[in-house]
Amino acid sequence: MENFFINIFGQQTVSFYQTFFQEKYYELIWQGLQWTLGLTAIALILGLLIGIFVALTQICVLPKKVGVLRAFLYYVMKFLKWITRAYIYIIRGTPSVLQIVLMWNVVFATSSIDRIWVGGIAFGINSGAYMAELIRAGIQGIDKGQMEAGRSLGLGYGQTMRYIIFPQAFIQMLPAFVSEFIILIKETAIIGFIGGLDLMKAQNIITSRTFNPLQPLLIVGVCYFIITSLLTVFMRQIEKKVNVSK
Repeated sequence: MENFFINIFGQQTVSFYQTFFQEKYYELIWQGLQWTLGLTAIALILGLLIGIFVALTQICVLPKKVGVLRAFLYYVMKFLKWITRAYIYIIRGTPSVLQIVLMWNVVFATSSIDRIWVGGIAFGINSGAYMAELIRAGIQGIDKGQMEAGRSLGLGYGQTMRYIIFPQAFIQMLPAFVSEFIILIKETAIIGFIGGLDLMKAQNIITSRTFNPLQPLLIVGVCYFIITSLLTVFMRQIEKKVNVSK
């Protein structure tokens, strides 16, 4: 059987067949793919929740300091604005690998939490800072007349945001969200710094056992390329629909 493959496809194909099928290293690649997608999903959901909160905090209108309660709310909101602004500057001003290593070696150093959750939290916090700016820009990109129209119809600030501003802003932000998703998938490749079994870690394990770095790298590269290509096609379809709706 092996000679048959050598005669038809050559030594490289046989080496590939032996590495990924006879030695069953394809199972390691499959585990790495599941790890990568699961980690990205956790980070994306957490990042979106953080981004919404931070963006709303940044764009909210401070209440007037009339009365004790309003004065209290004013200072609370002002403090939250300061905290969230500092969060954005710090997260965007430091590398992702530093954040994830700090999360693993400092924040969760004495915890038994699984690496995928530590990575998901770290990447979620990182993504949240970028999501916040996307959401803030999307909301502020809606014409101010939309808010005035909603208020003139008797809707409150929250109702106007929920029923008029958010739906329009969400459509505008979808391509940017997909782009952030693509970036996040590629960034998760550094999870190996804390021992996470993602695609790149799987490639490192296979390379260390077979002393053949080329084939595992190509397989992992193809996996990333297929995922990001599918998301890119999806993003372009969304952009077409958004442009048509305009």
